Amino acid sequence: MIDRMAQPMLALPRPVKRVLALLVDAGLCVLCVWLAFSLRYERWIELTGVHWLAVAGAIMLALPLFVVSGLYRAIFRYAGSAALMAVVHACSLFSVGYVLIFTAFGVEGIPRTVGLLVPALLLFTVGASRLVARYWLGGLYTQVLRGKALPQVVIYGAGEAGRQLAAALAHSPEMVVRRFVDDSVQLQGSTLNELPIDPPSWLEAHAAAEGITDVLLALPSVSYGRRAQILNELLSLHLRVRTLPGMADLAQGRVQVKDLMEVDIEDLLGRDPVAPVDDLLNRHVRGKVVLVTGAGGSIGSELCRQIAQLRPSVLLLVEWSEYALYAIHRELEQEAPALSVVPLLASVCDGARMRQIMSVWRPNTIYHAAAYKHVPLVEHNPVEGLINNTLGTLTAALAARDNGVGQFVLVSTDKAVRPTNIMGASKRLAEMTLQGLAQQKSRTCFSMVRFGNVLGSSGSVVPLFRQQIEAGGPITLTHEDITRYFMTIPEAAQLVIQAGAMAEGGDVFVLEMGSPVRIIDLARRLVELSGRTVRDARNPEGDIELLITGLRPGEKLYEELLIGDNAMPTAHPRVMKAHEACPPWAELATQIDELRTLLARNDVPGLKRKLQQLLGGYRPHAEVVDWVHLERERQSGTLPEHVASTPSAAAPVATVSPSALAPI
Repeated sequence: MIDRMAQPMLALPRPVKRVLALLVDAGLCVLCVWLAFSLRYERWIELTGVHWLAVAGAIMLALPLFVVSGLYRAIFRYAGSAALMAVVHACSLFSVGYVLIFTAFGVEGIPRTVGLLVPALLLFTVGASRLVARYWLGGLYTQVLRGKALPQVVIYGAGEAGRQLAAALAHSPEMVVRRFVDDSVQLQGSTLNELPIDPPSWLEAHAAAEGITDVLLALPSVSYGRRAQILNELLSLHLRVRTLPGMADLAQGRVQVKDLMEVDIEDLLGRDPVAPVDDLLNRHVRGKVVLVTGAGGSIGSELCRQIAQLRPSVLLLVEWSEYALYAIHRELEQEAPALSVVPLLASVCDGARMRQIMSVWRPNTIYHAAAYKHVPLVEHNPVEGLINNTLGTLTAALAARDNGVGQFVLVSTDKAVRPTNIMGASKRLAEMTLQGLAQQKSRTCFSMVRFGNVLGSSGSVVPLFRQQIEAGGPITLTHEDITRYFMTIPEAAQLVIQAGAMAEGGDVFVLEMGSPVRIIDLARRLVELSGRTVRDARNPEGDIELLITGLRPGEKLYEELLIGDNAMPTAHPRVMKAHEACPPWAELATQIDELRTLLARNDVPGLKRKLQQLLGGYRPHAEVVDWVHLERERQSGTLPEHVASTPSAAAPVATVSPSALAPI
């Protein structure tokens, strides 16, 4: 009966609820005055004549004070200590005014004790009304939410972040928090925000029976290693898992519902960072003029962020994409307003523009991150890939040498090792051009830093996998045994800066990437952490299918970081140094000139032969899949019937799958 009465109350618009609250408080003023007179006369009385003056005084004084004190802004069913303190504050102000009028100064016909009794009674009745609303409407509201089949949530972590998250979710109709779990033995068995705290083992034992659908990780300060361990423990429970970012990323250190995000690959594969070597970070950056090419890209933009924190004298942003340049420049202006940041629209292939920039600002250090990096796209557009990645690197390096730049650091890739695709071959040849230039006497120290895939970069597999999961699948994979190395973008950028500081000329630095990861295992873990199951032979009723499409042109099953086995340790535990053979610069320069001729003719078969001649380990795909070359053959009538000439007609060849879009 009482619950049925409360449900219409919950459905009322908020302005109507506030008017009702005002009317209730006005009624309480009448009640308190009547009780005060009855207590004074020690009998039940009827309010008449002058009594109503005391009632009018109470209402006219109390309601404005209650409005000003914010009593009607609070949601009664969530009334907590803060709301009760607001009641105490408002009633205290009321008591001052009421006592002055009816006790200190006095009103004829009204006993002075009434001026003392009414404020005390009003504090009690108004406070009691808020508590009744909290336990009556609040308890029913939770029941109503549960009756709507909303997600039933457990918060993993009963610390301050967990407490704030539970408090924030108490005001959200999107989910119902049922309890906390925490691995702290001291917390287990107690309560937080009136919710029980259990050990993590509770989830495996009771989650299914209790209808738990979601786990929210409120562990913003936990290490990468511990976070990955917790996620692996949750995999088999088929619960949707979401997480909070690190405390440094939370707005003003406060937890809000909107801070919750899907589990990212960094949570699954990330590792605890090694403390940087400050001398290496600062050696060629602090107080220097630093130039970053590809400044708007995944690695380039993170390099800019970290360089900005190291306080260079000037930071030059070179980028051909107008929007990417605008975005990183605006971000740096906001994050480092005191730093001189210069946004420069330029292509690294434009020698005149690069020489102009360097002659004006005379940079001390250059980080060359500009590159085309998506394997299938470069395989279908090989000429542009080689022009940008190889000749663009050479153009920027020659401009640096001619303008006396101190350090030139190339951001390279593991795909340059024994490449099977144009992208990898173009990056290996870019490395060789710097090794060749390092043989010449100049003020510029050339070096390169080689590493695998970075987490969360443009074209990363995880956002694409997540889109496919949300669409109900399937997740497309090119091969069930394909593996890749992974590293977070911040760690990679920090190590690039430190590796470059150790260069002596012609150095090839290799970042320690940890163990390679099977992409199919990564896909399975993302499916399971979304609360779904993989559909396969063992589970034909599962939610998401994993579809194997076959390797794309130029794609490798696994990547390598070293051409030989001669890696040497350096001053940093996660940076190795390799010594790799390179032909004399004069010979290499001649070969590059011949390459330019082939590029000008768009002679893709000739380009592949030249790359095989230059790069001993290059093992190209048998077919030529350059779109321009194929269309030219189609128009001339020499295209084999089994080869399609347009992307739409050749979906099995041209379709770019998530696993193929592996970034540098």
